[in-house]
Amino acid sequence: MASKAKVSLALLLLSLLVLCASLAQAKDPELKICQNQCKRQKQQCERNCDEYIREKKERERQRGEGNGGVERESYDREEEREEQEEEEEEEEAEDNPFLFEDEDFESRVETDEGSVQVLQRFTKRSKLLRGIENYRVAILEADPLTFISPAHFDAELVLFVAKGRATITMVRDEERMSIVCDEDRKSFNLECGDVIRVPMGTPFYMINRDENEKLYVVKILQTISIPGHFEAFNGPGGEDPESFYTAFSREVLQATLKADGFQLDKLFHKQRKGSIMKASKEKIDALRQHKQGSAGIWPFGSFSSAHIYNLFNKQPSKSNQYGSLYEALPNDYKQLQDVDLSVAFANITRDSMVGPIYYSKATKISVIVEGEGYFEMACPHLSSSRSRGQRGGRESSRPRKSSTRYRKVSGALRPGVVFVTPASHPFVVIASRNSDLKVVCFEINAKGNIRYNLAGKGNVMNKLEKEAKELAFNLPAREVESIFNLQDGDLFFQGPKEREEEYGRAFE
Repeated sequence: MASKAKVSLALLLLSLLVLCASLAQAKDPELKICQNQCKRQKQQCERNCDEYIREKKERERQRGEGNGGVERESYDREEEREEQEEEEEEEEAEDNPFLFEDEDFESRVETDEGSVQVLQRFTKRSKLLRGIENYRVAILEADPLTFISPAHFDAELVLFVAKGRATITMVRDEERMSIVCDEDRKSFNLECGDVIRVPMGTPFYMINRDENEKLYVVKILQTISIPGHFEAFNGPGGEDPESFYTAFSREVLQATLKADGFQLDKLFHKQRKGSIMKASKEKIDALRQHKQGSAGIWPFGSFSSAHIYNLFNKQPSKSNQYGSLYEALPNDYKQLQDVDLSVAFANITRDSMVGPIYYSKATKISVIVEGEGYFEMACPHLSSSRSRGQRGGRESSRPRKSSTRYRKVSGALRPGVVFVTPASHPFVVIASRNSDLKVVCFEINAKGNIRYNLAGKGNVMNKLEKEAKELAFNLPAREVESIFNLQDGDLFFQGPKEREEEYGRAFE
C-alpha cells in the first residue's frame, strides 16, 4: 500500500509540473500559485524517498542479525575476494615492471628521414619506479645528411651518441649573461661515444653530417616543470613542426615583429617537412664547418671542447676478455655534476656476463644498442606483493623464517629494450652466444654512489670478518672463503654454460 501511495504521489507531482509548464507558455496569472504547489509536492516526495531508504536499511540490518551475521560474513568474504583479485591484477601488471620494449615507446616525431621515440613515464608501469618519475628516456634516429629543427626543452638533457657522427649547435644570450663575446652560438662535432649536456631552456639544433651512416642518439631527460612530463618548444617552424610563435594572436605578432599579415603567413605556414628533414650536402658542410667553441664562459665553466666528454677516449674502468666498461662520472665530467648523473657504456663479449653487482644509491637505466642477451635481478618488493596476495591481503599468523623473501626478475634483451635496476638491487647481465651485447647506461643519484661486486676480485663477502662469515653462513670461514675465492675475474666473467629455456630463442 505504501508503495502505491508513493507512485500516486509521483504521478500527481508530474501532472502538476506539466500543468505549470502549460501555464508558463500561456503566461497564466495563476502560474505563481501552481509553482508553489509543485515545490511543496516535490519536498514531500523527497522526504518520502529518504524515509523509504532508512526503512530498507533497518530491515536489512534486522535480517542480518537474525541470521547470526551470515550476510555480514558473506559480504566480508566477497570484499576480501575482490581485494585479493585487485592485488593479483596489480601483481600481474607488475610481473616485470623493470623491462620496457617497443610497445612502451611513443612516437613524438616521425618523418621519412628519422624519428624520436620516447619511453613512457616509469611510474605508468609501476609505483616501484616512483623514485625516477622525474626522468624520461628518448631515442633519436636520423638518416644521413639530415637536419633536426631547432627547439628548446623544459627539461635538462644529456645526450649520448651511440652511432654515427653529428654536429650540435647551441644558442646563448650573451647580453643576459653579461658576457663579452663575438658569437651567440657554439657548434660541436660529435662522434660515437660522445656525451654532451644541453641545459634546460637552451635552443639547439643538430645535423647528421655523415653521408652514409645513420645517427643514433640516446637521451636522458630530467623533467623540472611537471614531474615525468616534458615538451619540446619549436621556435622556427610552420605547420610541421608548428612554431610556438603561432600561439600568439596575430595583433601581437604584428606589433612585436613589425610585420604585416602577408609576411607572417609566409613565415609560419611554409614549413611542412617535419622536425627531421633532408638537407643538401652543401648546407650540411656549411653547418659542420662553423667555428667550434674555444673561449668564453657559458653556461657554467668553459664552453669549449671540455663541454664534450668521449667515453672511448680514455682507458676503460674495467676490462678483460669478457667485456669492457667505460664510465663518465660526475667528478670526470663537470657537466654531469649539476644533474647528479653518470653515463656508462658496457660491451659484454658474447657468451659472457657482467655481475652480480649492485649500486649503493644509484638507479641504473640501461638501453640496449646492439646484440642480444638477458638479465636477472633479485627483487624483494614483488615477492612481498605476491605473498600478501596469496593471503588475501591479511598477514599470516604463522611465524616467518625470514623477514625478506626475494623474487627473480628477468627478461630477454635486444636492441631498443630498456631495463631498470633500482638502487641496492643485485643484478647480472648476460650476452648471448651469438653476439656481443652493447649497453648504454644512465645512473641517477650518482654522487657518492658505490658499485659493490658480489663475485670475483674484491667481492663483498670476502671483506667480511672471519667470525661474521661463520655466523652468517653457519659454516667454517675457510669453507666460505674457498667458494668465494674460486672466481679470480673482475666484474666480467664467462657466462653460464647452460641457458634457461625461456631465453633459448634469444640466442638462436
